[in-house]
Amino acid sequence: MARQHVLRFPQGFLWGTASAAYQCEGGNTNNQWYRWEQQGHILSGEQCARAANWWEGAEQDFELAEQMENNALRLSVEWSRVEPEEGRWDVAAVERYRAMLSDLRQRHIQPVVTLHHFTEPLWFADRGGFTQGDNIRFFTRYVAYIVEALHDLCDFWITINEPNVYAVQGYDLGTFPPGEQSITRTLQVFHNLVLAHVAAFYTIRRLQPGSQIGYCLHYRLFDPANPLSLLDRAVAHAQDTIFNWSMLRAAETGRFHFPVNALVPPIVGASGARDYHGINYYTREMVRFDPSVPAELFGRRFVRPGTIRNDAGLDEDFGEIYPQGLYRVLKDVYKYARGNKPLYITENGFCDSVDSRRPRAILEHLAMVHRAIEEGVPVRGYFHWSLVDNFEWNNGWHARFGLIEINPQTQERIPRRSASMFGEICRANAITEDMVERYAPEALESIFGKADTSQQELPV
Repeated sequence: MARQHVLRFPQGFLWGTASAAYQCEGGNTNNQWYRWEQQGHILSGEQCARAANWWEGAEQDFELAEQMENNALRLSVEWSRVEPEEGRWDVAAVERYRAMLSDLRQRHIQPVVTLHHFTEPLWFADRGGFTQGDNIRFFTRYVAYIVEALHDLCDFWITINEPNVYAVQGYDLGTFPPGEQSITRTLQVFHNLVLAHVAAFYTIRRLQPGSQIGYCLHYRLFDPANPLSLLDRAVAHAQDTIFNWSMLRAAETGRFHFPVNALVPPIVGASGARDYHGINYYTREMVRFDPSVPAELFGRRFVRPGTIRNDAGLDEDFGEIYPQGLYRVLKDVYKYARGNKPLYITENGFCDSVDSRRPRAILEHLAMVHRAIEEGVPVRGYFHWSLVDNFEWNNGWHARFGLIEINPQTQERIPRRSASMFGEICRANAITEDMVERYAPEALESIFGKADTSQQELPV
């Protein structure tokens, strides 16, 4: 009898997709990313415009999520909509968010709400944003307002999305607004974002004691181009430490790694200021020592030749599709954080406009998640980036991550094969051999091993 392997996930596992307000809602013209867009920084000069039109019709996509039997959906609140001017609250905007969350609840989909996903009001940015510690009070006030307004509809919060990306891209590399290139400012922003998370955590805990509160960091692997080269290993380790682990260490202990800890004071109350760890993982990069790139700690990053990779030719290289990297990150975060909190994969996705690699990539990444769970890592959910194609920051509409294709001009939706497959996974709470055979037969061996004649189910 032919084998019938099954990778079954824990009961109550959250299956969903992730999104961000600016990328999906449309019509957001009062934040620093809109200004960045108008300055011509987007690939091919594209503009967000209506985006995926969620502000007027998110419910049509929520229905598609329901059809895939997703039991969770991650979305964000656009701060510049609800506080367009300092101290002035837009009640109608809050009511629209209430309607969106109510619709999700009626579909038995758990809302997971991000309070800061790269964007902020122009008035806040013009005051210096998170370069100024005094501005944290404005963020905390906004958090309190939103939680009080939405607490009956949401009890699962992400305070800040990818603070490491926000700081490095915006203040070191200069590829996100405000486009600065200053190590000093980057460190200031790193420090203040952790302070902001801690302040937001205790604000939400006071207002909604039973809620789940955390943050999500972007993790990517930095492997030395030549493992035998001391210089390659040194610069890869430096990039890994600063980008992946400094923020986590500060959020866990209140202290950054040396030498940053010598430049900024400890963060009081950081230890314990999370109920879970959110993990965003996409790729790995190889790193080679190069003295010509001091802003990148003298390590030039590149994609290993011959690998299966995301779409190329974009403003940002989304790089290699490397499933083992997600397993490595899950194990490392759990170990680094002393194993005291559950983990959620709050983003994982693939830039694949023709959907030729996405089915296999999803299956192989989820197999790595299952492996980590089997080995004792308490992973509680997986959010695929993204439900629908959206306006992908500097890449505009050129980077297609959606399970569902969107024509931004007509707003037509076309579900991809990967949407059908993801729905089957969510419905079964498992990956079956039949699924792999139908959607990515080339991945059978990598997921289940070499063929044999046994029947086997792998529960967790």
